[in-house]
Amino acid sequence: MDGCHMCIDALKEDVLAKLSQMLDNSTCGWRQLATAAAKHPRFQCSEKEMTACSLHVLNAAGSPARCFLAHLADRRCPLDFLSRCLTEIDHREAAQLISTTMAELIRITAQPQSQHSRPGSRVLLTCGASGPPGLTYQWFKGNEEILDQTGGSPQLVLFPLSPAHQGHYICRVSYGERYVFSQWAHVGLVCSAGSSPGCSSSLFPGSVSGLQVVLQPQSQVVSEGAKLRLECQAKANPPAQVQWYHNNKPLPQKKTPVLEIPCVTTEHRGEYSCKVYNLYHEVWTDAAAVNIEPSSVPGASWVEVEEDFDSEDDSRSHPPQQTSEESSSAKNFYATDKVALLIGNMNYLHHTPLCAPICDVHELTNLLRQMDFKVVSLLDLSWQEMQNAVAEFLMLLDKGVYGLLYFAGHGYENYGNSFMVPIDAPASYTSDHCLCVQSILSRMQEKQTGLNVFLLDMCRQRNFNDDVIVHPGPLRVTANIVFGYATCVDAEAYEVKREDTSNGIFISFLKQRVCENEKVTVMLDRVGEDMGRCAITRGRQALELRSNLSERRSLTDPIQTSDGSASQSARNHQWAVAHDLPKSQCLHFDCGVQVQLGFAAEFSNVMVIYTRILVKPEEVVSCSAQLTDFAEDVDVDLKKSNQDCLIEAGSLGLIEEELPSPDVPSLYTRICNLQRLKKELTFTVCLHYTYSNMDEEIQERLPVLVGKPLVSKLNLHERRPTRSFSTNISLDSLGFSECSSFAFAEGPALSGSMSNASSFPKETSRADSPAKLRSDNVPEETDCPEFFHTTELLVSSKSLPHTQVNETSYRFSDMCNFHSL
Repeated sequence: MDGCHMCIDALKEDVLAKLSQMLDNSTCGWRQLATAAAKHPRFQCSEKEMTACSLHVLNAAGSPARCFLAHLADRRCPLDFLSRCLTEIDHREAAQLISTTMAELIRITAQPQSQHSRPGSRVLLTCGASGPPGLTYQWFKGNEEILDQTGGSPQLVLFPLSPAHQGHYICRVSYGERYVFSQWAHVGLVCSAGSSPGCSSSLFPGSVSGLQVVLQPQSQVVSEGAKLRLECQAKANPPAQVQWYHNNKPLPQKKTPVLEIPCVTTEHRGEYSCKVYNLYHEVWTDAAAVNIEPSSVPGASWVEVEEDFDSEDDSRSHPPQQTSEESSSAKNFYATDKVALLIGNMNYLHHTPLCAPICDVHELTNLLRQMDFKVVSLLDLSWQEMQNAVAEFLMLLDKGVYGLLYFAGHGYENYGNSFMVPIDAPASYTSDHCLCVQSILSRMQEKQTGLNVFLLDMCRQRNFNDDVIVHPGPLRVTANIVFGYATCVDAEAYEVKREDTSNGIFISFLKQRVCENEKVTVMLDRVGEDMGRCAITRGRQALELRSNLSERRSLTDPIQTSDGSASQSARNHQWAVAHDLPKSQCLHFDCGVQVQLGFAAEFSNVMVIYTRILVKPEEVVSCSAQLTDFAEDVDVDLKKSNQDCLIEAGSLGLIEEELPSPDVPSLYTRICNLQRLKKELTFTVCLHYTYSNMDEEIQERLPVLVGKPLVSKLNLHERRPTRSFSTNISLDSLGFSECSSFAFAEGPALSGSMSNASSFPKETSRADSPAKLRSDNVPEETDCPEFFHTTELLVSSKSLPHTQVNETSYRFSDMCNFHSL
């Protein structure tokens, strides 16, 4: 039985009871459903049958809707048809119930595993799934679908393995319109350091940071029962992380420079190599061959030795090594899932517009996805849209889930409570016009989350328009809360401009450490110390950390959940709904021209549409396909639409080389504010062309309907009966540890630009005085490169030109503050 013939009688009793309860009403209930279903002759009910259903209301436990559903079940009504009918009568709650139930019938039973192998080898990625017969499989590398002969099967074959195959892969299993996604799997090349192109990758070409392996693991012969010790060391800035591999397979949790096996057996023979990487570079060590001589010794256990990569003083003492049992228990933290909501508000209606959130949100999105977070990234939200976005975010939470909320925009803090300002807040806004962070936290605690992280990149000055002090009661003590404030109490947060793009100071430093396998508070402490060495913000902005986290929980902790759990399936479905792009289309015009219509997501509410000429008859000498007639709900800058490159179209987050067939000329149009789309997105493709024997230009127009893409399906613009997030809850009741506000000293330089940042587009900061970058690779505990050398005051009205990012001398223009209340 395939998905299209899955019938109502497949529903469980509790689902039928809930659905019947939803449909037992007169305004949008079973009678309206019967009218919609009657369009198909097979499901028409006679007047006598309708009357019989109505009479069930006379019984104490009777349900007319349940009786009508029984009639549909007797006629073998498919669930897909029922779902369409519920959508037609606009009963969204019932339609969502059926959609969730159908999605739960597909379960991933075998996840594709990350693999690292040598060039020319054969890599097999397998995705196993259970569910109705007729499941279909689609493989994606990043956001690009794989269309070869193995891309539509449960097994994806990559052969012969080449640098082009490196990247992240995911499988979508579906039937009809329902689908679930597998986990991401990473495929990489195992090569000796610097052995061949493509084996070591630089995410930031031209970056001043470097990475060099200074000690290779050595081949050796070890007697069975003896101790094996392998070591690699590297110099890097930012500090490097490591991952050990045995016979090209990663060793779980083996991420320290020294790897020891105190009692080896024959199963430990083979080749060992180590991947050394930071945010900018990735290098592989040489493979070390380990042979095991025969002996009679029982099995062995793993022991990790914590050592510092960047220390040049090998004589300093190390703490006593942990036993394998102690080490395992100390690092056995995991999340049942990871979800993040990132909001960047820039274009305020009644306040100073901001520049940095678009770059900051995009960069943090990419970094969190590397750590397996389900990320929803949204720009420019109104009060209602922020309320609903947070409500949708809370739906993704469950027991043991790691939840992260990042906000960049205007904000303030009154009496220990932090408030995020939406773009439609009036000039003299109060807490009634804003969202209270502590109120959101209380809702998160109801979900019994495993870790709650709030990163607030906003001002914390007092709002004198708001004199209300509300104390609804203390929050529960959970010992899992972390607040990272971009600035101190009663202070402003800053962004630094570079041409038409900007960066926030906080994210500029956070991006260098957020992926470190450290306790969240330790990682943020290091970010604060880095910011403290930044001369340009000394005395103006310092990171503040508030936390009651009692366990060594890290953003890099693995995800462990029961296979096919209902909550996991529901989260996957809910997240996928907000990230579903329209399928690529091929439009055929009467003149013989064929136009490809493609779609790419820049954010969860920002989409880029591109048009390409696929086929052009010989008699057509020139042609271009342009988009027009967009719905009024969405935001399209007509001056930047139908541009030859993404930058000119206003897109700073997408890279043309990552789109399918980047060498084919395209026209790009950027669609913003998809969260305000009330109906399905429609537009017109207008083809302009001329014939070889004619001077006059001819036009052909084709209307296009692409449904509701990305986050528009969630209808965030609608009013919903939900709890307000403007209720104040004092942080004093949380039992936080003492706040840490860091002093400033000179620190490491920022590097990277939109042109060389690969998949992490980010610009360098700007200030009023010249700065000199130092590219020496010196360990951080002994010395740090200087960020900015300046003793001059910042001049807000002055604007100076900047130089190229790879030059050693910079000139920065004025440093603009985020928020002035």
